[in-house]
Amino acid sequence: MLRFIFSVLLLASFNGFAQQQELKVKNADTTTTVLSVKPKYDRYGLRVGVDAYRFARTFYEKGFKGLEVVADYRLTKKIYAAGEAGSVTFDIDDDRINFTAKGSYIKLGFDYNAYENWLDMNNMIYVGARYGFSTFSQRVNSYKVYQNSDVSSTDETDNYFDDVTRYPGSNFSGLSAHWLEVVGGVKAEVISNIFMGFSVRLNTLLANKKPAGFDNLYIPGFNRTYDGSFGVGINYTVSYFIPLYKKSASKKTEETKGGKASDKKQ
Repeated sequence: MLRFIFSVLLLASFNGFAQQQELKVKNADTTTTVLSVKPKYDRYGLRVGVDAYRFARTFYEKGFKGLEVVADYRLTKKIYAAGEAGSVTFDIDDDRINFTAKGSYIKLGFDYNAYENWLDMNNMIYVGARYGFSTFSQRVNSYKVYQNSDVSSTDETDNYFDDVTRYPGSNFSGLSAHWLEVVGGVKAEVISNIFMGFSVRLNTLLANKKPAGFDNLYIPGFNRTYDGSFGVGINYTVSYFIPLYKKSASKKTEETKGGKASDKKQ
């Protein structure tokens, strides 16, 4: 009887020891899995595209022809060098005046990305600034003035304060403007390396060369002027990202590995 009890206890002890060894092996495998996690990398490169809004306006808005190329280049984890360049021809028919503005422009600056990306994505929620410069010309096609009476009329009430349209055909060339922009927008990767974006821009004129007897009511790249110095703009962009190289996103993974290795030695 004693021999039977001793045999049962010995078997139970052996089973317990085997389970402990199996648990240690599982823990070792788990540790190995943690150590094999790949580090995170950020992609760096050039993103080039077009403003789809201006391109579309060429087809649906009468009198407008424009094209804008957009680009940005990643400098650091959060900072991007950014810029736009384009040309516009715009026939504007207001209540009192009809004129044509034609010219080209360039805007250079930076964007700050406030969005924290996962893995190797390059999505952006950003704010930024631009310096803009434009050279352009304007042609006054027609304008309307009030005339209190027609001298050929016998009735003094005829044509009183009627509109009279003038067609001067005046051309003003060699015009220019400088301005600053505050930019806010988003860019999202819709498919591999293809991004769509939207931005809003608030502009303020620094200086502009005006024609004699006229004003710069529309400046290519700046858009309409309000109260002489304030402008607003938007764009919808489609762009392609050209990856050039990668950088490690952080050193946390390496530090974790080092800590695990030292614990294992101890």
